[in-house]
Amino acid sequence: MAAATHAPTPPGSLKRIVAASLIGTTIEWYDFFLYGSAAALVFNKLFFPESDPLVGTLLSFLTYAVGFAARPLGALVFGHYGDRLGRKKLLVLSLLLMGGATFAIGLLPTHATVGSAAPVLLTALRLVQGFALGGEWGGAVLLVSEHGDAKRRGFWASWPQTGAPAGQLLATGVLSALTALLSESSFQSWGWRIPFLLSGVLVIVGLWIRLSVDESPVFKAALAAAEQRKADAAEQAEKMPLVAVLKHHWRDVLIAMGARMAENISYYVITAFILVYATTQVGLSKQTALNAVLIGSAVHFAVIPLWGALSDRLGRRPVYLVGAVGVGLWMFPFFALIDQGSFGSLLLAVTVGLVLHGAMYAPQAAFFSEMFATRMRYSGASIGAQFSSVAAGAPAPLIATALLADYDDSTPIALYVIAAALLTVVAVACARETRHRDLAEVAEDAPVTTPVRADA
Repeated sequence: MAAATHAPTPPGSLKRIVAASLIGTTIEWYDFFLYGSAAALVFNKLFFPESDPLVGTLLSFLTYAVGFAARPLGALVFGHYGDRLGRKKLLVLSLLLMGGATFAIGLLPTHATVGSAAPVLLTALRLVQGFALGGEWGGAVLLVSEHGDAKRRGFWASWPQTGAPAGQLLATGVLSALTALLSESSFQSWGWRIPFLLSGVLVIVGLWIRLSVDESPVFKAALAAAEQRKADAAEQAEKMPLVAVLKHHWRDVLIAMGARMAENISYYVITAFILVYATTQVGLSKQTALNAVLIGSAVHFAVIPLWGALSDRLGRRPVYLVGAVGVGLWMFPFFALIDQGSFGSLLLAVTVGLVLHGAMYAPQAAFFSEMFATRMRYSGASIGAQFSSVAAGAPAPLIATALLADYDDSTPIALYVIAAALLTVVAVACARETRHRDLAEVAEDAPVTTPVRADA
């Protein structure tokens, strides 16, 4: 049964929805990426000081990966209740959980104070971060996707995606400023805590904005239709969103997971592992590496809406494939440029890599949203996105660091990213184009891999 068609959200209201989603995702990604940068730069010394430097970095990245392990659980829980109760309520909860965990990390005692309890507490808070982020992404992109129409959905839905580079920009910028202003001893003693404690202020701002927006009209219409079906004694009880997704959309979930492999792995190699490679292998300073990621993230932020708009004109699949193929082809030049040992070559390597990554990340929000029916969309999009993160983003810095330790060369790392790119190309090639779909008209009882077209 199709949901009732809804009137497009007025431009002014849509911009407010986009702003609320963007600010919320920026704060959540700031919190998440701050941990990744700190894991590469300082946590190995503060929480694993008895290990040699590279082993300490591996252990630090292992706690980083734990956050990804919790993301599927967050996707399941938030997806279930987001499809039952609405997008807005769950987005407020995810922001509170993420901000609270990040603030608490800033208060943690280190190994020197409490011994082995320090990494245990750090890992527990990282789990909370991952759980919260697992529920954040799906709700944020759906809130925007379901307020707009098919004609410019790729553009508008790409704005919450800019929260990732914006969060990276903010986290890296704060760390870069602190490492520039403080001595090494001061930064390791207390300076590293400042960015985590700042999260408390950011969460207050994010909550104030996020609480001001309305629930998705598409979801309201679908919920009303579901309540009407429940009232009809002849209708069967509504299936749990997770059960419905696995029954009707299993193929779409697999496609989403495959599509995420190159996007996720390349991003964490370019932005997190590169801090290790540039400083330990090439001999560049922390400040130089952070500045390159900082500038590259600013360019990344700027190009994501452009890629999103292009996906409205050309389709989600062509733009996504450009990014996957481009990232694969760029990996060998990427490391060759970094090995030159100059800031300019490092900046070029990171920036081009992030621009190509944006071609995958920008259309992803609309692409995944258009795959699933409204009453299982939060679950479907979140499961497809977050379950893949366990195999992709979670181990990426860990695998890259281990390959560097074993081979002392970047070639295996480049091949690792190229293999992920090939997997993504296959997954996206198996998908069908979705850019003309009306989210209110996607059938509730059939996978949307069957073409459902609305006039653009």
